[in-house]
Amino acid sequence: MTGRLGGVVAIVTGGGSGIGRASAIRFAQEGARAIVLVDRDDAGIEATSDAVTAAGAEATGVTTDVTDERTAAATVEQVVGQFGRIDVLMTAAGISVGRSLVDTTPDEWERVFATNVTGTYLWMRAVLPSMIERGHGSIVTVASQLAVNGGRGNAAYIASKGAIVALTRTTALDVAGTGVRVNSLLPGATETPLLERSFSRNADPDGARARSVARHPMGRFATADEVALAALYLASDESSFTTGTELRVDGGWIAG
Repeated sequence: MTGRLGGVVAIVTGGGSGIGRASAIRFAQEGARAIVLVDRDDAGIEATSDAVTAAGAEATGVTTDVTDERTAAATVEQVVGQFGRIDVLMTAAGISVGRSLVDTTPDEWERVFATNVTGTYLWMRAVLPSMIERGHGSIVTVASQLAVNGGRGNAAYIASKGAIVALTRTTALDVAGTGVRVNSLLPGATETPLLERSFSRNADPDGARARSVARHPMGRFATADEVALAALYLASDESSFTTGTELRVDGGWIAG
């Protein structure tokens, strides 16, 4: 296999849509051998699988909630048994409920943290032993520019993304001598179903969209494909001396 990820075996959580889907497809286009797609959405997994297969990689779908510890462990065991290794894990699964802190119910808070933070932790924990044993691997977590610069009306989501950044940094240090790298992506607002749902919760969706665009100095949102290119860099050996860092793909949001 040729390409920047020639022969790689990857797992992508949240692979049924958005940044996860775009990244899985990009990985396939860059020579990945096999991609395991983890998502709760059967139809989304099927659509991504078709695109991954068309790009030349083997696709396997796992329909589950990323908070299911047993499924994470069993999936990793199956992938290692079939392919002998896992080279890349990308944790793109995430949810948002909006709302300020006082308006966020404890159930909503727990649900966001379970998916965004615990889901990231469980899949990282599941793949790390095999990566460490091989002495090679790349984990790409998906945080947000909001983890650094903050925002209004989305307390649980923003706090969870900050936790992902901290988790990524400490894990990168814990495994730094093993050949495994761990890095975060910090996308700005990206044209995905998650973003559309966030605007639809607003009383004035068009106004909310316009205000968000205005906060990006480049004057637009990212496409999922643009974020996927950054994920590709972190997943590949091109970033071989990069670990414990955050790659901003935010249209200048943080700088502005």
